[in-house]
This record gives sequence, C-alpha cells and structure tokens, in this order.
Amino acid sequence: MEYGCIGEKLSHSFSKEIHACLADYAYEIREIPRGELAAFMTAHDFKAINVTIPYKQDVMPYLDEIDSIAASIGAVNTIVNRNGKLYGYNTDFAGMSALLRRAGIDPAGKKVLILGSGGTSKTAVAVANALGAREVIRVSRSAKDGCISYEDALSLHTDAEIILNTTPCGMYPEPNAQPLDLMPFPHIVGIADAIYNPLRSQLVRQAQSLGIPATGGLYMLVAQAAVAVEHFLGTTVSEDTIEEIYRQIRNDKQNLVLIGMPGCGKTTLGKRLAAKRGMAFLDTDDLIREQAGADIPTIFAKRGEAGFRDIESEVIRSLESVQNTVIATGGGAILRPENVNILRANGRLCFLDRPLDALVTTDDRPLSSNSDLLRQRYNERYDLYCAAADYTVDCVSDMSHNIRLMEEGFTK
Repeated sequence: MEYGCIGEKLSHSFSKEIHACLADYAYEIREIPRGELAAFMTAHDFKAINVTIPYKQDVMPYLDEIDSIAASIGAVNTIVNRNGKLYGYNTDFAGMSALLRRAGIDPAGKKVLILGSGGTSKTAVAVANALGAREVIRVSRSAKDGCISYEDALSLHTDAEIILNTTPCGMYPEPNAQPLDLMPFPHIVGIADAIYNPLRSQLVRQAQSLGIPATGGLYMLVAQAAVAVEHFLGTTVSEDTIEEIYRQIRNDKQNLVLIGMPGCGKTTLGKRLAAKRGMAFLDTDDLIREQAGADIPTIFAKRGEAGFRDIESEVIRSLESVQNTVIATGGGAILRPENVNILRANGRLCFLDRPLDALVTTDDRPLSSNSDLLRQRYNERYDLYCAAADYTVDCVSDMSHNIRLMEEGFTK
C-alpha cells in the first residue's frame, strides 16, 4: 500500500472517493485487526496513510516525530513516511474547526459537552478550547480518563449549549442509534456530529426536528482529507476545492425522496430525474406490492389501512442504508413520523406541490379514489408535507421545468 486509510472497521468509509477527487494516486482502504497493528506499523510499508477509529492514539509510539498540534492533542490521524521515518499529524483539528465554522456553530463563551473518549474527542476538546469555549466536559460510558458518565451529564450538565459527538454511535450499520437524547438539554444552540454515514445521524435528525442548528461530519471528513493531502504531497488545497468536493460527495451519496399527494407526479418525475443524474430509482408502492404479493386495493381490503401502513413502514426501514437513489413514496408515507425520520438519514425530501384541481383520481388508490376523498386527503396531509420537506417544488404542466427545480433543490 502506498496511500490509504487504516482502521478496525471501514465499511462505512468515504475516504477512497474523497482522495480520488483530491489527488492522482491509488488510495486503499485497509481494515487491520487489533492484533496486527504492531506488525503493520513496524513494517511501515507505505508512503502516507490516514488513521481512524480506534488507532489514532495506538499508532503514536511507532512514530519518529509528531507535529506539535497532534502531540498536544494526543492523537494522530495522518502519517507520512519520509525516507523511512514516520511523521505524525492531526488533520482532524483543521477539519473539525472548518466544520463548526461552516455550520455557524461557535463555542466561544459556551458550555460544551463532547461525547466520546477516543482520539477524535481529544481533538474536539482542543478545537472547543481554541475557539474560546467557557467550559468543556467530556462524556463517556466508562467515565474514565477525565470523562464524566452520561448519567452525570443528565443530572449535572443539562445547561450545556453545544454538543459535539465523536462516538461511532449512530454510524452505519446502526444509523438509528443515538448516544444522547437532546430533550433534557433546553439550552442547546448547536450540534455537530463527526459521523458522516449516514449523512444525517439520528442525533442530527433529532436536533433539526427541534429547530437546533446541526451538522453531520462529511464536511469535516473532506476538510481533514484536504489537509492530509497537503502533508502527503507538499501541496495546497483551496477552500473552494474543499467545498466543491464536499458537495460532489454529498450529492453522490444523497437520496432524493419525493413526497406529495397521489397523482402529483412522483413516479414519472422521479424516473426522469434519476435517468438524468444516473441515480437508481425506487417506488415504495412497488416495493409494498412486491412484499405483500398483492396490489394496493387488495392489501387495503384484507388488512385495512393500518396493515398497509405497517408494510409501508417495513419497506421504508429496509431503505435506511440506500444511497444515491431517487425514492418515490406513497402519498401517506409522511403520516408516520418514524418513516420521515428514516428517509431523512440519507435523503433530501422534496415536496411536489401540485394544485388539488390538477390531481387525478384513480381506482388503485383506495383513500383518494374519488374527488371528495382526494380533497379530504389533501386537507389532512398538506401541512405534514410542508413540515417534512427540505424544499418544495410548485409543479406546473412543464415537466422539464419541474425536473430542473427538483435538481436545483437537491444539489443546493
């Protein structure tokens, strides 16, 4: 391996794609079991590597020189081999600083809780202090190494104003896990989560549902990778380039989830946009029919609306790890908050708002099979569509116009 990233579990990693955008070299993702780290580091058969969970502290004894920032933090995530000597750096410091700055989350004068006890948590402490935090408290399950317990955080520190998550809790393949419930913390003004897969962790999703500014870790990942490349190659990477690559990676991973009334054009427009952008396309109603082995009117007749909604929720749960896909949902998918929550993990939700008088009733939609039922559904659901949507497209008869607006909102 010449260039790459090492860690214990890396199936969630986007680093290979990011480095492919940043530089012209082969970048390898290599999982190393704990018992094999010593042999790998002793051989140091590489030109330069990134280091991730759980080895950011474990690699330090093998290094010949450690940058002052990395040494003060006590964690290394970038190693460069220069003529057989290993030099360690911490580019997470620059990455996390850039993430908070871009998200408008300012620790200055505020009480900050940092979740986690690993190398990234130490970086977060250094960043919060450098940005002028009034008080910084680390929280971990073990309550060791200067950390308090989650129980103490809940009983003594609910006046915290910013929370930075550096734990893997909520990361793929368990995207609906959450390290801490935000409800007991009424003074929170900002949440930053180092997790980037899913794009919106459950912690971020809860914060956003409460109206709290929150960001996932993808921009941090790209920014720290850019600084790593500067160490790897002795070059410089501009902020404009970082922003461009961030948007490219985000849009390559993100789903476009279409919500709206039956007959508003979710399937037709979704297929057209998916083909245009080279994305996959899924229709949850098709998946429901496939899973149930029956058409939708038959499902309603045999199981009722509640039974249909149960199948719909099962289908949506099965999509929680899907990426780079246009997903057309059924008209009532937004009726259950848990469906919206799952779809938001990797999706940007677009409400296709077509006027009531432009919607067409059909026999295969039991809850909107005539004009009176359609009007009733429209009145019941309109505010729910608006609340769930990241953006709205006012649909007109010009399909190309609708698709352009859908795409603009998706890439914004």
